[in-house]
Parts: sequence; structure tokens; C-alpha cells
Amino acid sequence: MENKKTDLEVKRNKILDQLIGMPRLLNYPQINQLGADYPTAFVHHIARFELQRLRDTILTADKNTLDIIDTEPSLLADTIAHHIKIKLKQSVAPAINAAGIILHTALGRAPLCQEAQQAIATAIQNYCTLAIDRDTGKRGDRYAHIEELLCFLTGAEAALVVNNNAGATLLALNTLASDKEVIISRGQLIEIGGSFRIPDVMKRSGARMKEVGTTNKTHLRDYQDAITEETALILRVHTSNYQIIGFSSEVPLRDLVKLGQDKNLIVLDDIGSGCLIDFRKYGLPDEPMVQDSVKTGSNIITFSGDKILSGPQCGIIIGKKRYIDLIKKNPLTRALRCDKLTYAALEATLKLYLDVETLPEKHPVLKMLTLSVKKLANRARTFQRHVKASLEKKCEIEVVNGFSQMGSGSLPAQDIPTKLISLRPQTMSAESLSALLRAYEPPIFSRIVKDELLLDFRTIKENEIKTVEKAIQKIFSSP
Repeated sequence: MENKKTDLEVKRNKILDQLIGMPRLLNYPQINQLGADYPTAFVHHIARFELQRLRDTILTADKNTLDIIDTEPSLLADTIAHHIKIKLKQSVAPAINAAGIILHTALGRAPLCQEAQQAIATAIQNYCTLAIDRDTGKRGDRYAHIEELLCFLTGAEAALVVNNNAGATLLALNTLASDKEVIISRGQLIEIGGSFRIPDVMKRSGARMKEVGTTNKTHLRDYQDAITEETALILRVHTSNYQIIGFSSEVPLRDLVKLGQDKNLIVLDDIGSGCLIDFRKYGLPDEPMVQDSVKTGSNIITFSGDKILSGPQCGIIIGKKRYIDLIKKNPLTRALRCDKLTYAALEATLKLYLDVETLPEKHPVLKMLTLSVKKLANRARTFQRHVKASLEKKCEIEVVNGFSQMGSGSLPAQDIPTKLISLRPQTMSAESLSALLRAYEPPIFSRIVKDELLLDFRTIKENEIKTVEKAIQKIFSSP
């Protein structure tokens, strides 16, 4: 055994002796060229890291592994060059959403309208009027950029914006109900993306949660019986990312508002998605509207800016001025506040809603939602004709019916009819084809059902179709 171990050590040392030194490695043509195109210190760091990783691999390898380790300097240089290019490439980069999830959280949720994109570009080109009073030259109110717009569009008395809707709810609860009881139905104790749960948000806010009712049924008397001298607020949370159907019921908002008025309690309505238009006029499923909550009498309403609203990531708080003023003065407001990019994009997005006639064409989410199945079918059939020749016997292709999803907890359980391209590769698995599409530039994200790869034409923009065609043609024309 001792001799075998010694033999292994001798072999390891022999391979280690073959390793190129750091000075010579940095002079290799591939590395030299990188030094001209990329920061020298970073090139040296990656080169040193990869050389050490190869050395560590040799030191821990068994006999069989040692036999296949390649210490060729040019191979190591190529590896270093590849890793440097990957690491310094823009990480938050454009992508094509062919998965059919309109508000795809992992792909950045709502695409911004052209006006919002231009507003961001303008805000970052130089200094901007984020929080300054142009008349006096003194410090101004950053909320002024959006408050009047939000009040006009929703009917609320006042408004402010923070980083996201979870932050909006946390801030409102911390301001209005810290160390006090907050009553909420058990059927509304939702979990949002990333395992963030309403009970956890409430706990961090300093409020004491008081659950009432059951998972499927909560009655007005449950709220009434739960009220004590320690109660400060009634919280209603819109279950935007799931539905309870069958033997179930929740107390209507108007009844909660009436109870709040009778008992001098604040009613906070966490709507979530933030819908400012009646979807039914476009033949789409009903979604609670922010304006309805204001009319019903909610004291505070919170919702997202980057879901159905189709703006940047933010949490919007609107409601009675006396409560909004208190929230603005909370020190946590500064910790959760938004920057100039958010305000620029949100202001431009909100202005779209001033003209409902042009909204379906300018509003990216609404535009995708209202695309007719006939138009989608024409796009899918044209795509099929363009790529079919390159597929030959390597992949079966078909235009099929399917459904898109809103995503991001909006319109739960609502299937939106669409047209799909079904690809059934014969020379690889659907998973392998999906990986090749993700590796393309720009990456293309699809979905897989059983052994089929599906491309949803509701979420592929018209100007992206040619790119997807080229990706498919390249993949199946390669050996």
C-alpha cells in the first residue's frame, strides 16, 4: 500500500512539474490579448485562480483522474480567456421570453413601455430634478413626480412610492400598527415569491397578527369578535397568486370598511397586482381595481408597480392624507425609498393611463394580453415555414393550441388562449434543446411539457421572431 501511495505522489509531482508558471502564462498570446481588452488586474486574478484550481485538481486526484488531466498551457490559456469573457459580459442582459408567462418574475416581470425607457435614459444622462424645487432652488419633494398622477388616476388623497409591495405593506403596518393587533383572515395569509410570507412581513413590521376565520371561510362576526382595545388595523390581502374555490367565502371589503368606521380602526387593503383598468372591456378576466378600493373607503391601499401596472419594480401606497403623511415621516421610509430611475419610469408609465384609447397599443402587458389568437396563429405558421427546411428529420414541428399565463401572482388559474410551436427533437432531448436555446445570444427561454419544447408566440415580440428562427436553424444545422 505504501509503495502505491508513493507512486501516486511521484506521478502527481511529475504532473505538477509540467505546469506552466504564472509569468509565462501571462505572456501567452491569448492572455496577452486579454490584457489589451480587459482590466489587467482582473485578467491576472482569473489566470492565478485557474492555475491554482488546476494545481488543486492534481493534488486531490486519484490515479485514474490523473491519467486524463491535461496540463497543456494553450488549453489552460483558452479556459482563462473563456472565463474572463463570461465573467465580464453584462450579466443583466436582454432575453427572449418564449415561455408564455407574461409577468415572468425571473425575466424581470413587466417590460417597460417606450416612454418609460426614454425617461430612464434621460434621467441617467446627467443630473436630474429628482428632489429639488425649481422655483426656490431648495430641496424638494420626490413624491411630487408621481403623487398628483396617482391621486388623479385612483381618486386617493395622497400617495408615495417605495421599493416594492412587500416593503409598502411592511412600512404601512410599522407606521400605523406597531405594537398593536392587526386582524387578518386565515385564508389571506399568503406566501409570495421567494418564500416571503405575510405573517413574516407583519412580524418584522412590529404588528401583532391576529388570525380570524378558517382557511376556506371567514365571516364578519369573526372580525367583530376579535376586536379588542389593542386592535389598530384590519388587513385585507388580495390572494392574487392563488384561488380557493368550492365551499369558501371571504368578507367583502365594504363590510370591513364599515366595521373599521364603526370601531375607529384603519383598514389596509393590500391589492398586490395593482390594476388601474377594467380588464373586462378587453375580454379579459376580472381583476380588482385600485379605484374600487378607494371608492369603497379603504384608508390605505398598497400594490405593485411592476405587475399589471407595467411599470418599474416598486410598491405604491395610496390613501387618506393623514395616514400617508404619517408614513412619509417614518424613518423606514428613507430605507425603502426609490431612486431617480424608478421615479422616471413610473411617471412615464402612469401617464399612459391618461389616454385609455392609446393604452392597448402603448402598454406592453395589455398589448400582449390583447393579441388575437388569429394573429398569433399567423406568426406561428410563418415561423414554421421558415425553419422547417433546416429541421429535416432531426425535429418534428407543429403549430398547436395552448395557454399563456399572466404570472407573478396575477390572474391566478386564468388560462389565456395562445398559439404555440411544438418542437419534438429526434436527435436530442427537449431538455437539451432548451439548454441550447438558453445558451444562444440573446438567451431564449421556453417551456417543456413531457418530451415537447414549446415556444409561446404571445410573449415573443414580433421583432424577436427572426432571432428565434435563426437560433433554431443554427442548432439543427450544426453537426
